[in-house]
Amino acid sequence: MTSTNGRYYAGCDVGSTTGKAVILNETGILSTAIVPAEIDPEQTARKVLAKACENIQGLSGTDDFSFLVGTGYGRNEVPFANDNVSEISCHALGVHSCDPSIKTIVDIGGQDVKGIAIGDDGSILEFAMNDKCAAGTGRFLEMMSKIFRMDLDAFSSLSLEAKHAIPVTSQCSVFAETEVISLLSKRKAPAEIAAGIQASVAKRSFTLLKRVGIRPKLTVTGGCSKNKGLIMALEKRLRMDITPLPVDPQLMGALGAAITARKKGK
Repeated sequence: MTSTNGRYYAGCDVGSTTGKAVILNETGILSTAIVPAEIDPEQTARKVLAKACENIQGLSGTDDFSFLVGTGYGRNEVPFANDNVSEISCHALGVHSCDPSIKTIVDIGGQDVKGIAIGDDGSILEFAMNDKCAAGTGRFLEMMSKIFRMDLDAFSSLSLEAKHAIPVTSQCSVFAETEVISLLSKRKAPAEIAAGIQASVAKRSFTLLKRVGIRPKLTVTGGCSKNKGLIMALEKRLRMDITPLPVDPQLMGALGAAITARKKGK
């Protein structure tokens, strides 16, 4: 447990499937936490902040922060936040703070996908979002893993065993589910079907990235950044390496929010 004195700043990213929190002081990151999302966004925020506070002696809750910024789809439902900021801005700032040489981000979350182009100062140059359909999102991959009777970690690695990918062509998540079940019933290799699923998600992300302009270096944020099969499929589609981050990429929104809180709370 960390024992420290001074001012504390927090960022809380309330997403559709998880809540993320980062606590900073004047010098750096003190604690982080990720929890499954509750139905009530406020409860998600309270839960994840309480978990992050467990690692800091003398810090117990929301009243102990000098400034707190909420972000994510549920940011407007965090009544104790001092301010709320777009997750697009927070992801850009979080990534820029970790590696200023990164110029392009694809944020693949539970319910949407975003392509973000950032400038040399971390500002947003352009962004595009796909939030009209579940296909290509974390929800889609979660649904696919259930068809394979696997947890997400196992499913994310399954495609790495494939020698080639069996295309999954349906553009709708519901029709894609039917297509995958049909392929499995025909005894097609599960790893090769999984590779086709990852390739279809990579294709959707690539389409968004083309709209904002792909500039090296590029990184992936959001929960799907931990999907090994998707990362490999994206690198193949992009024909470029994806730059890893020194901080958990799922925390980039919360990190950007915490950095914003530190700026505003001084």
